[in-house]
Amino acid sequence: MKTIFDEATRSELIKRINSLDQNNKAEWGKMNLIQMLKHCNVAEEMYLGYAIYKRTLLGKLIGPWVLKGLIKDDIPMNKNAPTSPHFKIKETDGDLEAEKNKWIGLIKAYAHYNNLEFIHWFFGRMTKDQLGLFVYKHADHHLRQFNA
Repeated sequence: MKTIFDEATRSELIKRINSLDQNNKAEWGKMNLIQMLKHCNVAEEMYLGYAIYKRTLLGKLIGPWVLKGLIKDDIPMNKNAPTSPHFKIKETDGDLEAEKNKWIGLIKAYAHYNNLEFIHWFFGRMTKDQLGLFVYKHADHHLRQFNA
């Protein structure tokens, strides 16, 4: 299974991010391309430990169980997967190249990942291995959403 902590996997994601342009339209969901990029940047900042979000009650009850189901195999995440309001981007405009470059910089930061006490807002405490698998699946999910 692919993990964000593998250099080849990061390179693949960066290539896919670089392929995005204003012609990419969503295959599913409500976000436009700028919203997706901003959403992914906010998520990466959380995974890298730059931002912390409070756990939800539902997450405390079922989060670890849901995580195990998500990362048990190579099957991509389901379309229209739910998210926290913290990650719902209302702004619909922005600088496409700047958002892509920001995401690429955040992807590159996993080469030096050191947030070993990471706690996800829904899944709870995650091991580095779990996080690596999930971060890849999340990025892949949104890149597939926009045909990249």
